[in-house]
Amino acid sequence: MVSAAARRIERLAQIEPAERRAVVLAFTCYFLLFASYYVLRPVRDTVATVFGVEQLPEFFTATLVGSVIASWLYAVVARRVRLRALLPGMFWFWLVNIVLFSVLFRLAARSVWVGGSYYVWFSVMNLFMVSVFWSLMADLFTPAQATRLFGLIAAGGSTGAIAGPIVTRIFVAPLGLAGLLVLAAVAFVAVIALVHLLMREKERLRASGARVQRTTLEHGLAGHPLEGFRELLASGYSARQAGFMFLMTWVNTVAYFFQTELVARALPGITGRAVAIADIALVVNVASALILLFGLGHIMRRFGVTTGLVLNPLIMIGAFIAIALSPTLFMIQALQVVRSVSQYAIARPSREICFTVVDQAGRYRTKNVIDTVIYRLGDASSAWVQDGLRAAGLRIAGCAAVGIGVCVLWGAVALGLGRRYEQLRKQRETI
Repeated sequence: MVSAAARRIERLAQIEPAERRAVVLAFTCYFLLFASYYVLRPVRDTVATVFGVEQLPEFFTATLVGSVIASWLYAVVARRVRLRALLPGMFWFWLVNIVLFSVLFRLAARSVWVGGSYYVWFSVMNLFMVSVFWSLMADLFTPAQATRLFGLIAAGGSTGAIAGPIVTRIFVAPLGLAGLLVLAAVAFVAVIALVHLLMREKERLRASGARVQRTTLEHGLAGHPLEGFRELLASGYSARQAGFMFLMTWVNTVAYFFQTELVARALPGITGRAVAIADIALVVNVASALILLFGLGHIMRRFGVTTGLVLNPLIMIGAFIAIALSPTLFMIQALQVVRSVSQYAIARPSREICFTVVDQAGRYRTKNVIDTVIYRLGDASSAWVQDGLRAAGLRIAGCAAVGIGVCVLWGAVALGLGRRYEQLRKQRETI
């Protein structure tokens, strides 16, 4: 039964024999990365419900500042360290931090400083880990391969994210928050090993003459550490990518505020909140995995990456209309499911494909700025705008109406990004 499903998936993704090992390694790495991520995320979101929606703008601002500093430090290190050492080094740094917070939660479980620090740290670093993984993917596979394979690789994250909420439900009561962090750290050891194997696979395929990106990992990234920021102003394509990310996260933050407010109002206990948030994640990732495993690659090959990009804002317009008409806990859970499925199953692989047509520095440096700083800029600006709307007397229905307007703009940017990607891909194929 399993082998039959695997053969069907392989046929749908049109995996070629030379690609099989790289795809299996990437799928497994992303599985473990997201399994640990989804153990850690409910801990962060539970901390948010303790502080309350009123303090979220401050947390989002602190996260933005942390992201700017971290992105600059990443670029400084990337200039001096070979990519072969930089990529696993990022994951080692994450692992050490997880162990440190596990100790802090055991020593000071009720400390607001520990809880607040964890919220900001996780919100900064989780974006880096996912960004680094997809930078390596964009630096391994060509645009044509990415169109076929990125949906399947992204399914590794969705299936891993199914395991994470299940682990959270089972172990949050007996182990507590500190114990969950230890479980995530164990998974991260395996992630680091798989990153090393993926880097070896890239070099093996390149040396064999197989169809992959021809770049190497035996050097750092030349140029000034702030080059990634300058690229956003100099390149219209990078600006469109940044605009897509900014508006997507702006919309996500509207939904996140809804979730934090309604979960805190409906569920008084910390454990109950963690379970409710984990339940949402479980439903999201089952649906995402099914879409990615059995349909997205075929859809993108038939209708193009532009369709995948534009579909997300269209879906969210309908979701915001529904929440404006019925602002209940059940409806916000449904909204989060729709939003997350569209983001992880459609927007993520569609957007990552767009980075396969830029140069190597853009895949690692400019992409990192977009994935971290621009992402958090969208978070922070959305958080403060919503705080102002609430102060003016607008509640969920009013904020949902604003979200609809942002989705319309997001759709226009997505259309422009997709069309420019198609142009750049055709140019690469004619060279």
